[in-house]
Amino acid sequence: MYNAKGRYALMAIFVIAAGVCLFYDQFQLAVISVLMAGFVVWSHFKSSSILIASKYFKNGDYDKAEELLAEVPNPDRLAKNRRGYYEFMIANIALKKEDYQAAEYHFQVASRFPLGTRSDKSFVLIHLANLALRKKDKVRALAYADKAKDLANTERTKEIINKIEKEANSLPTN
Repeated sequence: MYNAKGRYALMAIFVIAAGVCLFYDQFQLAVISVLMAGFVVWSHFKSSSILIASKYFKNGDYDKAEELLAEVPNPDRLAKNRRGYYEFMIANIALKKEDYQAAEYHFQVASRFPLGTRSDKSFVLIHLANLALRKKDKVRALAYADKAKDLANTERTKEIINKIEKEANSLPTN
């Protein structure tokens, strides 16, 4: 659970330790150091700074979360269970900045990856339905609301979905 600079420092320490171990003919310790450095490199690409960013995101520090999410070298390489959270956080940050097009794109990507619970997935679909309502797209809003209704398991979520459906049904058909 390090940021990029911390992981780079840790990789350097393991590589230096491997070099020292090789210098003193401690081959088994050198192999362990190289394996540890390899693990840090692997985690850099598979998990990156997502866990730390989620901590800041949950605490409402969206600027710091965005800064940590920007450290992700290639989101396509993230593990499936991390990619959903990455896209979800990026989409919510875009919503806060009122960049609705980027938010919609990232919510759509997040909907394709696993998230924590069914409720989390339903909130992604609720956000997509709200964005479709913003565009006055009745068909997509109702489709997203219908999918969200299947995943909703709390009364609050069901109330939100009912409001979305009511508002979408009041829109003229495209």
